[in-house]
Parts: sequence; structure tokens; C-alpha cells
Amino acid sequence: SEIPFWHYIESSSRSLFGLYNYQEIRTPIFEHTELFERGIGDATDIVEKEMYTFTDKGNRRLTLRPEGTAPLVRAYVQNSIYAKSKVAKLYYCGPMFRYERPQSGRYRQFHQIGVECLGNALPIADAEVIAMGVHLFDELGLSGLSVTINSVGCTVCRPVIEERLKQFIGMN
Repeated sequence: SEIPFWHYIESSSRSLFGLYNYQEIRTPIFEHTELFERGIGDATDIVEKEMYTFTDKGNRRLTLRPEGTAPLVRAYVQNSIYAKSKVAKLYYCGPMFRYERPQSGRYRQFHQIGVECLGNALPIADAEVIAMGVHLFDELGLSGLSVTINSVGCTVCRPVIEERLKQFIGMN
């Protein structure tokens, strides 16, 4: 009975992403574990506790895809997408897997839709992604939402912010 809702969300997303010139990319559900250890960081909760990782018959360490960004970037580099266009606007949609204790609202397999704009470091690219998210939620009939924007700061002010934060929480 939920399938029509899935189709509606997926088709609305695809249509909207097309309006913003985003192209779909599909990545494997299994990836080499090192991709996530390097891409996400081996000291994160995802890598340390939440990945479905195993060794296959070829003695390769494989992981069920826990998120979409690292596989997308791997495919972008491996397939030389950067050589075809200065800016690559890509989206993904599919199942992801996390090995975590089932809690209310958390599932071991879940579906995620995401976008990445690669090759454009200008703040306007971030603004477009935020606007697209608001547009999508509006298309899906979600109302009463607000957007809050945060920043980790620029290369000059970030160290100052980090130092003050450490002082505030007593880490110095």
C-alpha cells in the first residue's frame, strides 16, 4: 500500500532534479570497504559501528553502501566525468544499509535520495542545492518548514571558532 507514495516521491524528485539540470548516477550496492574508510573517515560511527562489511570468496573486503556520496565521487573520478564537463550535477536514489541497533524510526535498510554538485566551489552552488531541497519539500506538499543555515567558517575564522569552542567546553 506504500508503493504509490514511493513512486510519487521518486518521480517528483527526478522531475525536479531535471529542472535544475541534475543527472542520475547509479552506483553499486557493494563497494570496497576502503572507499568508506577513506571517504568518510575510519574514526566515524558509520565506519566503526554501522557498516555491513564482510570478506568475499576473493578475500576482498566489501561493504553494503551506507551512504551515497563516497560511491558517487568514486564513480565521478573512475569514469572521468570531470573531463566531460567542468561542473557535474548528479543525483542518486536507492537503498542504503546501516548496521545499527534498530530504534524507533531507524532501519537497517533505508532508501535515500541525494544530490552532489562537483566542480563548483562557489557559494551559489550550495544555495542552489538548498533551494532545490525547499522546492522538493514544497512539491511533496510539506509545509511549515524553515531553513536554518550554519557554517563551519572560512579558513581564517574556523581555527578561531574551534579554539573558542574548545575553551568553552573545557578541552584546553
